[in-house]
Amino acid sequence: MAQGLKIWPNRFGHFVGIDWSGAAGERQRGIAVAMCASGDAAPALVRPGHLWSRREVLDWLLTDLPDDAIVGLDLGASLPFADAGAFFPGWSESPGDARALWALIERIAADDPHLGAASFVDDPEVARHLRRHGGRKGEFFTGRGRLRVTEVAQREQGLNPYSNLNLVGAAQVGKSSLTGMRVLHRLSGHIPLWPFDPLPASGPVVLEIYTALAAIAAGRAKGRAKMRDYAALDAALTALGSEPVGRTGPIDDHKSDALLTAAWLRTVAHRPELWSPRGLTGEIARTEGWTFGIT
Repeated sequence: MAQGLKIWPNRFGHFVGIDWSGAAGERQRGIAVAMCASGDAAPALVRPGHLWSRREVLDWLLTDLPDDAIVGLDLGASLPFADAGAFFPGWSESPGDARALWALIERIAADDPHLGAASFVDDPEVARHLRRHGGRKGEFFTGRGRLRVTEVAQREQGLNPYSNLNLVGAAQVGKSSLTGMRVLHRLSGHIPLWPFDPLPASGPVVLEIYTALAAIAAGRAKGRAKMRDYAALDAALTALGSEPVGRTGPIDDHKSDALLTAAWLRTVAHRPELWSPRGLTGEIARTEGWTFGIT
């Protein structure tokens, strides 16, 4: 994926971390956007104090994103495909690749407000593959749920991934992933989305990240990846070679995740091997995607 890029340290000049949310409603306390530039200055929140909507994040990415930015979105960019040869085995309309999946979600959820995905979740064919609230579990959902190849690799690296088909529990990422896929559908063709698009020699790129990976790289224990005060955040930033934010008191973990992820991307985005992980085949890039930083 990285062939032809010869000046890696200068490839990106801005680094963006976005903590995402799939919750109902227009504005989300679970969304945070942070950015830092090359060097070691502390990352900063974009529009601090603002309560973001998903559509506003989409608009910011399309209109205000620096031309040399790498953007990490904390969500699953696709659903499991490789294990069963399909996103939704047994359904004749199951899409053949990630972009077709995003388009299907967009079509079924087109009338859902605020880039929600409730109509997609409730579609009878889709629901057969999901675990939903109220003890509803489709007949194709077994165990903890199917995993993508990148999520299997996450587990091998000591992380604890959840299936994007699971929509239940505090740690689930299914709802945020499905709403995020509506955003990816609208970004497609405007900003390269790695690895569904090859990394271009210049210009911005959007990709999937796992915020716990940044926390572990900063010295946090796997079970203590969330930081809820500035002292913990600043210690993690310092471990990544960044200047601290320099504030005291509490901070919600959405903001701290976004801030730390931006600083982490600054430390790793220049590493060519992270753009060519062992498990990332052309087929996986087309269907399931990959989590940046997972080797």
